Amino acid sequence: MHAYLCICMHKYSAAALAAHSDFLSITQLRRQDLFTLLSLSQDLRSKTMFADALAGKSVAMIFQKPSLRTRVTFEVAIRQLGGWPILLGPVESQLGEREAIQDVARNLSLWVDAIVARVFSHSHLEELLLFASIPLINALSDAEHPCQAVSDLLTLQETWSSFAGKELVYVGDWNNMSRSLWQVCRLADLRFRAICPERYGPSPEEHVDWSTKLKDVKGADAIYTDVWASMGQEHELQERLEIFRPYQVNEKLLAKTGKPTLFMHCLPAHRGQEVTDSVIESDYSIVFEQAANRLPVEKAILVSFVENSYEAESKEGRAGVLRRPGHLNHHSVAQGKLQL
Repeated sequence: MHAYLCICMHKYSAAALAAHSDFLSITQLRRQDLFTLLSLSQDLRSKTMFADALAGKSVAMIFQKPSLRTRVTFEVAIRQLGGWPILLGPVESQLGEREAIQDVARNLSLWVDAIVARVFSHSHLEELLLFASIPLINALSDAEHPCQAVSDLLTLQETWSSFAGKELVYVGDWNNMSRSLWQVCRLADLRFRAICPERYGPSPEEHVDWSTKLKDVKGADAIYTDVWASMGQEHELQERLEIFRPYQVNEKLLAKTGKPTLFMHCLPAHRGQEVTDSVIESDYSIVFEQAANRLPVEKAILVSFVENSYEAESKEGRAGVLRRPGHLNHHSVAQGKLQL
């Protein structure tokens, strides 16, 4: 079985993806890595392809936040690849509260073969990354949502014949989703712009093309939006409703593009807030195509980062998990691992 996987994965340039055994950010990928993932994702719509890729492997799923799409698609993906998902919900996970993150990472590294984590703070991922000796996949943090962004790009790739001359415009709150979307568009050479209220846009350090003016949707081939208050920001909702109301994606806003324009949303959508029912239910809405693509993309990520990590595993195996790393700067070391 292992030999078969090696032969099949050669088609997808697996060696390039195997340079990392963790997937926390789109910035880890090169252009060729991204398109390898997209190609593999298309093939992995088949329930039988690589059906034993994770045979005998267990994957811990740490979910601090509620989830529908991410929880279901990762669990189904692991099972379709022959693996065994183990859900650790908000009660069991409590990273840094019930138990130190470094201890959680070391313990899980003794028992399971990979970690998929959906967390509030990206710093929790970085600390898991530092102390775990097994692959770690970012299923969402407050900084990035890379799995969703790859799924979105796959959806657009299958909708358009080419990205050449196309432009994606994000409207709303600059957040983890928009950041990953901007990163994946930059990697794919797809033009990207953001339109956000003042004080709710990208930081100057990110160098994103953005404005506060709704007229700047003109020429957009696709408009993307997200909720106005992410999980953890519920206390700001009333204030945000007033600030973001003009940025609702509705028929009037779409008319400003001056051309047929796709509508995108990562879901869940708050109908009547960031988007109207008429837009999300329209023929030009591709939100459920985006949702459908979460499953094959996450299968591709698991095959690429979990299965391939064991091809390059050192002779020491998991012995390193028992060593104490000493006094380390968690953030800088984790960043160093990400930039390898």
